[in-house]
Amino acid sequence: MTQPHQISPAAFRTRFVLLTIAWAVLVAAVLVAVPPVYAPRLPDPLATHWGPSGRPNGSMPFAVFVLLLVVVWVVVAGIGIGIAARGRTPVRRAARTWFCAGQAWAGGLLLGLQALTIAANLDRDHWTRAADLGWWVVPAIAGAFVLGALGWLAGRPGPDVAPLVPEKEPVIDLDPGKRQVWVSTTTARWAAWLAYVALAAAVPVAWAALSGRMPGGWHAVVPLVVVGVVGLALSSVSVRVVPEALTVSIGPLRWPLRKVRLDRVERAWVEERYPAQVGGWGYRGLPGRATIMIRGGECLVIRYTSGGQLGISIDDAATGAALINALVARRHA
Repeated sequence: MTQPHQISPAAFRTRFVLLTIAWAVLVAAVLVAVPPVYAPRLPDPLATHWGPSGRPNGSMPFAVFVLLLVVVWVVVAGIGIGIAARGRTPVRRAARTWFCAGQAWAGGLLLGLQALTIAANLDRDHWTRAADLGWWVVPAIAGAFVLGALGWLAGRPGPDVAPLVPEKEPVIDLDPGKRQVWVSTTTARWAAWLAYVALAAAVPVAWAALSGRMPGGWHAVVPLVVVGVVGLALSSVSVRVVPEALTVSIGPLRWPLRKVRLDRVERAWVEERYPAQVGGWGYRGLPGRATIMIRGGECLVIRYTSGGQLGISIDDAATGAALINALVARRHA
């Protein structure tokens, strides 16, 4: 009996990237092409925000509404294409399924938001007379989760390359006459660009809201600023190892800080971890078993004497782990 043909990881990655680009183009095409079809039947500006009562309480010019959704999708899809092209996500099943689910869910959510807004404003002579959303929100949100589930299933087929596991824990020889220090910094360009784009977009929207040209524009400014601040916080991580402690600092301001005394560390090693494994980016997990995830791939992992773990996505993790193991061994000696 012959075995079915197995596609190589490299060929699968290429196919996966092309499909990711195709999904990005499809969603972008819908976001751009659909609104002009209904433009003659829509007020300008559009109702884009509804209060707890279900009545509209905020608006946005038609062109700004279309552009905002497209920009958000370009950022989300661009990050996704970058992850698919450069990381190991396409060849690892767990990471691939959640990646596909996230991309499908994000696209579905934006399409649902567009459809919901157009339907509520359709054939209304003024945005203040837009329809109550009511139960319409339910199918829009449910549709996004259905697409996410389909994306998760679509990501199941394909190779599942095991993560690289070092044969032994790294260690180095220490010079007793010198004070050993190791410092490494990793930057997530996607987070930095996301932050810059969000903050840059917030400035003209805030100006338009202040000048009265965009009533309700503050409803867009606040999320953009939040995305910008979070993006900057996730844009970099720095680790410093000295004989007394390991210090982890986050973001361009190197704050917040987390310091771990080396008398609390049992050992260190290098391990491949990805956002899909730990639940996303940022500080993931619970105290005692957490990961500071800035980018997928090589991580420095330390094990506490209490049994817990802390993983940090950082470059040159092998050197950091070797120095920690040597310092711990010297302390025990």
